[in-house]
Amino acid sequence: MTNDVASSDTVAIQVEIASLSIMNETKPRSDTIVTSTTSASSSPSIDYAPLTSTSTPPPFSLEDYEDSWVAPASQKSLRTFNPIRSIVDPIMATSIKCGKERGDGKDQISLALGDPTAYGNIPPCPTIVNAVTRALHSPNMAAGYVNACGTPEARAAIAKYHSTSSAEDVIVANGASGALELALTALLDEGSILLVPRPGFPLYEVIAQSHGASVLHYDVLPNQGWECDLDHMESVLNESRECTNSGDGNNDKIIRGILINNPSNPTGAVYSKEHLTQIARLAARYRVPIVSDEIYGDMTLGGRIFYPMADIVAEIGSIVPVITASGIGKQYLIPGWRLGWICFHDSHHGAIQEVKKGAQRLAQVILGASHLAQVVIPAVLNPSTEGDRLATTSWKKQLHEMIQNQASLLCSLLNDCHGLEVIQPQGAMYAMVKINVDMFDDTITDDVSFMGLLLEEENIVVLPGKAFGMKDSFGDFFRVVFCAPEDIIQSAAKRMLCFCLRHKLSN
Repeated sequence: MTNDVASSDTVAIQVEIASLSIMNETKPRSDTIVTSTTSASSSPSIDYAPLTSTSTPPPFSLEDYEDSWVAPASQKSLRTFNPIRSIVDPIMATSIKCGKERGDGKDQISLALGDPTAYGNIPPCPTIVNAVTRALHSPNMAAGYVNACGTPEARAAIAKYHSTSSAEDVIVANGASGALELALTALLDEGSILLVPRPGFPLYEVIAQSHGASVLHYDVLPNQGWECDLDHMESVLNESRECTNSGDGNNDKIIRGILINNPSNPTGAVYSKEHLTQIARLAARYRVPIVSDEIYGDMTLGGRIFYPMADIVAEIGSIVPVITASGIGKQYLIPGWRLGWICFHDSHHGAIQEVKKGAQRLAQVILGASHLAQVVIPAVLNPSTEGDRLATTSWKKQLHEMIQNQASLLCSLLNDCHGLEVIQPQGAMYAMVKINVDMFDDTITDDVSFMGLLLEEENIVVLPGKAFGMKDSFGDFFRVVFCAPEDIIQSAAKRMLCFCLRHKLSN
């Protein structure tokens, strides 16, 4: 307040509000705001004079609003399309979950949903429960905002877990899906290309295309344990390089990243150290960063060992940058808590520093995962007490044994079904099952028709290979999840055995 105003006992400030009209027919009107003060140290009080109008607005009529109009959707939203939904939703639209309503007593059994908690048969890790309980009983209850890239404790624990990162290279995100969205948004431009596996998790393609980028596929080979077809991968990389160097001005059409999923959804593959080394050397030769989706981490079967891609690259001299996307949703059975992260493991010449800075800027849009949920990250990745460490180790051993038993049971039972052949899974929660279509009657022509009939007749849900981009030349497959309790698995397998025999091709 100026000295002139402060020295006045009462000051009237007239504010004219002009040209405010209704339907362009009312005349301007004014409000008078009177500001009063009694001394220089006191705050002014404001009195509003009555609103006056020199004309009466016309009566409201719906006829004035009859012209239709439509708010357009954004181009990004129009480019966002999930192929699983287009295949599965029409089939599921008429399904009835309750066996009593169906009339045959067959309640729906889903072997499709990648949620390890769906049946509630595996209890959560006690360390996680204790960590959240402690946080809720603390004075601030983890209720405040945190750094957009995550709490210092969570980032430090993640960095230690991944061994080759510092905390500054970590961003905590809303699940591994959110982490992938963040990484790919920082990496891809409109018109650029992401190299993804086929078959593979559709989310990679969904994210890329939503940003106006595109994908090229490299094959993974069912007869080689779903390893990457390195010859095919190199041919795609080489073709892209030739197009970029052709001089046609099409430099936007460049491969910005190679997506590796290990352990794999949907195939259940776990890659060997030698295979990962080959991939890393190939990526380095073509100067393409690796985006490694490792959400299933050490969920392996049959003694298979999980090797993080960043560790492999570090051993051979950090010749290519790796962006690791991971989380604890699947490995610790809390997928609904949405706890994921990305770690930037740069090459020895600092190839992705700008990408990392871009991701850090993008993280400020969402402000990270829940503060309360983040308290469990250091609790399980870097336990502060011997009791938490022992409890976590014991729980993980129990979890892995249970998943191993369920996988062995389901795969064994499905291999006994006429016309089905299981590709033995090595990790994650999934197995791919080959359908020998020529061993069934003409009602089963491919994986989609198999899924539809299985749902209709036995009320069992599986996902067809085409939902994951499976090539026709590889044959017909469907994916199953083996996290259900053993009695559910046995019931599902019994129904599928009957189904396959019912549709057995007659000699």
